[in-house]
Amino acid sequence: MHAGFHKTGTSSLQDYFDKNRKALKPYADIYLKKDFLKTGNLGRRYGLQPYLRRRMQFRFALRSFLNGIPATEVIILSWEGFSGVMPGHRRFGIRTIQNYSRSAIPLAKEIIRELQRRFGKDVQVEFLYTTRETKSWIKSVYGHLSRSIRIREDLEGFCSLFVKLPNLDLEAAKISEAIAPVPVHTAKLEQYGPMRLGMAQALFDLIDIPEQILENLPKAKRTNRGQPDKTTE
Repeated sequence: MHAGFHKTGTSSLQDYFDKNRKALKPYADIYLKKDFLKTGNLGRRYGLQPYLRRRMQFRFALRSFLNGIPATEVIILSWEGFSGVMPGHRRFGIRTIQNYSRSAIPLAKEIIRELQRRFGKDVQVEFLYTTRETKSWIKSVYGHLSRSIRIREDLEGFCSLFVKLPNLDLEAAKISEAIAPVPVHTAKLEQYGPMRLGMAQALFDLIDIPEQILENLPKAKRTNRGQPDKTTE
């Protein structure tokens, strides 16, 4: 389960796996945003308003999706909607969402529950959260939200809306503690981004694919780059 976080190279990772599904098919079944759009969107809606009713909607949408896929040996699901909504959005149009953990932890528990329901209690579930250095991450989040929800604050004002700027590695650590003993892995954009296979390498490190296959895969390209600074000044 690659469940987040936003603005950490996730689009590049998902685009790479989408373009190379055929080559990777013998080693893993890959499911991305377009494969479970309803489920991911319900995860995002839960992040905006973490009510029990919305959690149940996410549960049953995920159950329906999982019931429709085959029980193969290795399955990869990737979309940041599984961690909820990007911090910086506003609940009820007023309160700034401060972190991931409030929604990401319940969503992770639902994911584990439904995977065990579908594939059995002994299914091996592992989570991957891609992370990023806080300063560059908050700048990227600000640029995204400036375009998508038209926030009026400048970058400094936007940062002041947080009691404390989110640290994605600490967020992942909170999730890890909450869902133990299910393993939680992290991968830094600064470490994996420059690699030949980019952020996709973070997932390749967790599954068994022959080295020769990886060597024959094309070099990764970055997608969904942030806008130049002038667009967020």
